[in-house]
Amino acid sequence: MAQQYPETDAMTGLLTGRAFDERYVKLFEKARAEGEPLSLAIFDIDELMGINDKYGHGAGDVAIKMVADKIMEHAGEGVFVGRIGGDEFAILFPDTEREQAFLTLERVRAEIEKNQELEVRVTVRGGLATYPVDGRSEREIMRKAYQALYTSSKTGRNRICLARDERKATKTTHYTPTQLERLAKLSEDIDVGEAELLREALDDLLSKYDVELRRRYKGE
Repeated sequence: MAQQYPETDAMTGLLTGRAFDERYVKLFEKARAEGEPLSLAIFDIDELMGINDKYGHGAGDVAIKMVADKIMEHAGEGVFVGRIGGDEFAILFPDTEREQAFLTLERVRAEIEKNQELEVRVTVRGGLATYPVDGRSEREIMRKAYQALYTSSKTGRNRICLARDERKATKTTHYTPTQLERLAKLSEDIDVGEAELLREALDDLLSKYDVELRRRYKGE
């Protein structure tokens, strides 16, 4: 007989990590089959370790429970919410475009920030990725959501960040419009991301001048 695992987390009442992953796989397959968007958000609590150190682990547990309650209260109907780590949460938004999911996440973040139930101020950071605009596979969307979460932790916390488009080159004044047009066409023709092509070109450029400098200093 197969071993049975609990579907809900004892502390928060949210889906466990295993149960959430199962929902994610099924909803992703459905989104791909029916041509619908699917948004995935990853949250965690800012400086939970500091809360535990200063107020004790009981306060940390209260913070986790409060965040879970606020997510369930304000994330809207039809979503799936899981506690996938100690202070890490995930939200699935079926048939939801990135912009709509982002506005919902901002509402959740703001409600958590203004919470006055605890002695300590609790804030969260989050990352959001949406199928198909941010990726074509389950793994890619999950990776992009975590990358966006990492960005939010490095740019001030208490914010929601969107996944970055790794296939597009940053549009700056370093490139002419003609160069960007040709780069976009080459990327499409050979199915290689623009950023990857630019990294390859930069490597070639650095190698070229590295060889030139060695020759100059060696008198070759």
